[in-house]
Amino acid sequence: MLKQSLAIIATTMALGACWIPAGAAAPPSKTGFLVIAPDRGFLGNQEIRSLIDEFKQSYPAALGLIGPEYTGVEGEYAVYMTRAVQELKQAGATEIVAIPLFLSTSDPLMKRAIPTLSAYAAGLPLRWAPVMAESHLISQVVLDRVEALSRQPEQERLILLGIGATDEASEQALKIDVDKLLAYVRRYTHFREAESVIYYDREAEGAEKKNQEIKAHVLAQIAKQGHTIVVPTFIGPKFDRSMAMTSWLGHQFKGLNVSYQGAELLPHPNALLWLKKTANQFVAARPDEIGVVIMPHGSTQPWNDAAERTIEPLKTKYKIEMAYGMGDSGIIQNAVSLLEQQGVKRIVFVRMYELERHMKPLTDYILGLTNSPTLPGHADGHGRDSAFPSQIRSAALFSTFGGYTENFPPIANVLCERITEVSQEPSKETVVLLAHGAQTDEDNNHWLSVIRANIERVKKDPRCAPFKAIKAATVREDWPEQREKAVADVRKMIEENDKTGRVLVIANRMYGSGPYKKMLTGLNYALNEKGFAGPIITQWLEIGIGQTVTALTNPTDKVDRVAQR
Repeated sequence: MLKQSLAIIATTMALGACWIPAGAAAPPSKTGFLVIAPDRGFLGNQEIRSLIDEFKQSYPAALGLIGPEYTGVEGEYAVYMTRAVQELKQAGATEIVAIPLFLSTSDPLMKRAIPTLSAYAAGLPLRWAPVMAESHLISQVVLDRVEALSRQPEQERLILLGIGATDEASEQALKIDVDKLLAYVRRYTHFREAESVIYYDREAEGAEKKNQEIKAHVLAQIAKQGHTIVVPTFIGPKFDRSMAMTSWLGHQFKGLNVSYQGAELLPHPNALLWLKKTANQFVAARPDEIGVVIMPHGSTQPWNDAAERTIEPLKTKYKIEMAYGMGDSGIIQNAVSLLEQQGVKRIVFVRMYELERHMKPLTDYILGLTNSPTLPGHADGHGRDSAFPSQIRSAALFSTFGGYTENFPPIANVLCERITEVSQEPSKETVVLLAHGAQTDEDNNHWLSVIRANIERVKKDPRCAPFKAIKAATVREDWPEQREKAVADVRKMIEENDKTGRVLVIANRMYGSGPYKKMLTGLNYALNEKGFAGPIITQWLEIGIGQTVTALTNPTDKVDRVAQR
């Protein structure tokens, strides 16, 4: 997204357009959204107007159409652009954000629009939003089209079709953006072969010859053994159902072993989500438009009840939905959708896990905060495979935080309480803070370092200062190979210290003691399995949510300032 935005800025400055960077200081303003879209003809424009009408129910917006003959303020499309800007001014807009209903900034029509738009702005500050190819929501449109046609992907080849090239340079530039869509599809569906091809704009020099060459290449691919899936990835001309770019392309595949539906990027529900999410990046949210999704690990009902009790005091202050589990995209989607139904536009996503890194790579990907996740088990501290989860479909913007034992020093107060609750004669007692643990040595050592940092805090508490020793340990319980040695080490630690005094085992986890009793059977020790669930976690949640909400409601917080932790 940043690279795309910089490219637009560079192009605009070079061509003399008025530009105000997204992060620049500016007085409070009312943002109007100018959706710039290609003139597709009667039926295609009906689809676009229907989309914009839905968008206008939530945001001040207007539609500016530009067509193949677009030449700027002197051309016949000037009336549509002027009318759109006047509509926004009449609605009280004091600045304009242009949202390009184009897949790529390399689209020739889009490139013509960039340097001329400031002439229509009527003195209002003007900014550009990213193009469609920058959003996973648009990639999901293509994935939906593909999955609707594919039956046995391992035996099929996939061809994504783009249009609009005017020369070899623009062909390659457009292909880069279509290849982004292709890469997304390939995360989820493994085809025998997959490629993208770009047809030339029919008005381009030598277009007929180039398109014949492209057609020959496509047909040669189709002629190979196996079934072929062909999917358009553009918003093309659509005068009626027969006079449409998709219809013209479809005629090429008649009688061939091809699945081709002719559905392009519009219409699709994600298009409206994309517009709303784009708009949300440029406007501040009211407090009542901010919600919270909390993701605890979850377990049996007693565990879940303990978590709910810690969260209950916050429900009078915030709109909260729960998403129990280890990054289940379906559960997260449901929680997000419930908040959006209540008018929420910004969401604080809380990983109610011990460490900052726990589930962060996975949930950041699910929320669309990253498109390059690291998903193997070492990345989140739990045993995950490398399969890509579904990303949620939402117009909301997200900020996240997590790590209640790593980022919240007062947690040491609870540890001290748990120790003193089972202590009898501190000077003769060895305390073992026992945690879940991680798969890799690197992550497990990090977990141990966090526990040891809390131990140092505990030792400064007068209630816990006189103990014989306080030690950190993990059992690495989800990974048999690592678990065997880890449990053996913990058992040895308890056995040796039991010879010279009493051993206290404190469950360094949210609630309960998990498998500790079974793992430590036959040993002599005192166990406190209450865990952290209680007022301290409520305090951690309230502080973290409060800080994030404050940032999200700040009127100067644009997309590039929305904090992620």
